[in-house]
Amino acid sequence: MSAPIVVHGPALTGGRAVTINDEIVGLVYNDQGLIALLRRAGLYDAEHCLEDPHWIEWRGGWPHQYRWGNS
Repeated sequence: MSAPIVVHGPALTGGRAVTINDEIVGLVYNDQGLIALLRRAGLYDAEHCLEDPHWIEWRGGWPHQYRWGNS
């Protein structure tokens, strides 16, 4: 079973698209924005799920990086 939340690779202009159960729910630019988005979607302990592969899959880039390169 794959994770229900996917944080997709960084866009060239910055930010990462987020899908929940294959539905696009937003674009985030940092971990705080991701946590806020997940809380609005009903995941109230979102900050504890960022490192849990059962909840979140980070695709196309390193976790917690929201721009291409080292920034």
